[in-house]
Amino acid sequence: MKSATQAARLLTPRNTTRRETMGLWLGLLGVFVFALTLPMTRLATGSAEHPQLSPWFVTWGRAALAGALSVVYLLLTRSPWPTPAQRKPLTMALLGNVIGFPLLLGSALRHVSASHAAVVIALLPLATAAAAAWLLHQRARLGFWVFAVLGSLLVVAYSLVRAYHQTGGFGWAWADLLLVGAVIAASLGYVYGAQVTATLGAERVICWVCVMALPITVPGTWLTWPTHAVAASAWMALLYVGVFSMWAGFFAWFRGLAMGGALRVSQTQLLQPFISILAAVPLLGEPLDMMTLGFALAVVATVFTGKRYAIAPSGLQR
Repeated sequence: MKSATQAARLLTPRNTTRRETMGLWLGLLGVFVFALTLPMTRLATGSAEHPQLSPWFVTWGRAALAGALSVVYLLLTRSPWPTPAQRKPLTMALLGNVIGFPLLLGSALRHVSASHAAVVIALLPLATAAAAAWLLHQRARLGFWVFAVLGSLLVVAYSLVRAYHQTGGFGWAWADLLLVGAVIAASLGYVYGAQVTATLGAERVICWVCVMALPITVPGTWLTWPTHAVAASAWMALLYVGVFSMWAGFFAWFRGLAMGGALRVSQTQLLQPFISILAAVPLLGEPLDMMTLGFALAVVATVFTGKRYAIAPSGLQR
């Protein structure tokens, strides 16, 4: 009788509201953690003129840190091993989120500012929805593809205008192609990870992905260990992207989605590019560029509108 009373108490509107509010705050915390990934990665790798840690070392090192923490978590929670059917999606998530995204992002940030990268990375929610439509065989509405193309064109326009301001000519920078590759890699990794989230559990997905990568990331960290002097700020930035961006941020984000509702909490992701741009000012000394903010706002607007058309009505799915 006591347990039934407690269960009924948990279902009261007041407690439901508190749970949703807590979920929203956890989602915002996750977004804040992920937003700092761009300036922190730039701080870790340095620039082409003043290099710090290599993008390869940052990729392996951050994943190795997250993998070590994941081993502890999985042991403490007595998590079961992934089934053979779960290993393929986990492997694809590993390739996209553990290797592809950080390596391409770190390489690009050697040549462009974190604010610049934030505009391109703002396409990630649309790219993830497009990957889901492709891999999960869901037919999105025409409006989604229209806004996806519009958002992509805005990013291209931003890159061309930025190139003109810097060099006096129009051109597509190599770093922008790396950033687009990072968006594609992350979106594919997210979708493959989502395929096993329902059966494995959200937190265990990121943990198993990082643990499965340890046979690659530990030797990779050792082989790419820097032989030159590296600033303490770069090491601290590596610690951040390993512990928070690669691991703890997902715990807050996934828990927030579960508690506050995915539809509501996922909208907080629209704040991510602006947090990245603002954080780059004190962390990296980057100027607050109104043109960058304007393009970021335009891209986010297309993401917000496009996500409303991401999935077609059930009768149009195949």
